[in-house]
Amino acid sequence: MSRLTPDILLRAYACGLFPMADHSSSPDVFWIDPEQRGILPLDGFHIPKRLRKTIRQDRFQIRINTAFRQVMEACAQPAPGRENTWINEEILSTYSQLHDLGAAHSVECWRDGVLVGGLYGVDLAGAFFGESMFHFETDASKIATVHLVARLKWGGYRLLDTQFVTEHLEQFGAQEIPRETYQQMLKKALCVKGDFYSMPEGLIGSDVLQAITQTS
Repeated sequence: MSRLTPDILLRAYACGLFPMADHSSSPDVFWIDPEQRGILPLDGFHIPKRLRKTIRQDRFQIRINTAFRQVMEACAQPAPGRENTWINEEILSTYSQLHDLGAAHSVECWRDGVLVGGLYGVDLAGAFFGESMFHFETDASKIATVHLVARLKWGGYRLLDTQFVTEHLEQFGAQEIPRETYQQMLKKALCVKGDFYSMPEGLIGSDVLQAITQTS
């Protein structure tokens, strides 16, 4: 297939496709268009009670887009139960270019100047396509997810695509929908323009929780 470029990536996402590699050392990528697509409904987002308490404690400093490639590299590292990942060098390079163009973002959890968790994804019109997440400390990726959802709801996004549904995402209300339903939702999301930066910076955890509730 043709080598990835930022333009090819955005065109593919607008059609409902996303790329993966067989493993991190693979030189090639292939396109995925699953029959059942994972989404996280922004208006039905559920935060477990225990996690709400953790968020209010403000254990981590939340940053946006300060270490995008570092987040991707952390997502590509082996982890228990995930000895290999689908993020190869071509994906690392092309999504980093997409980030430089303002079309891909990272949400990061830091503690004492060390990156301990986060996620990244693609921003297109009123849709955000979550790609991968990681954590080196308990709850860090979960807290990054909550901050992402608050930002998307605040910014007027219509769709949070998770590609697949995992046990991690099920606790937040993630669900699988048929490809045809997903395509309809994607089409509507592409007709609006979300603003990833409209949420004020530096909100404490209780304010983030309130923002999710108020914009539901």
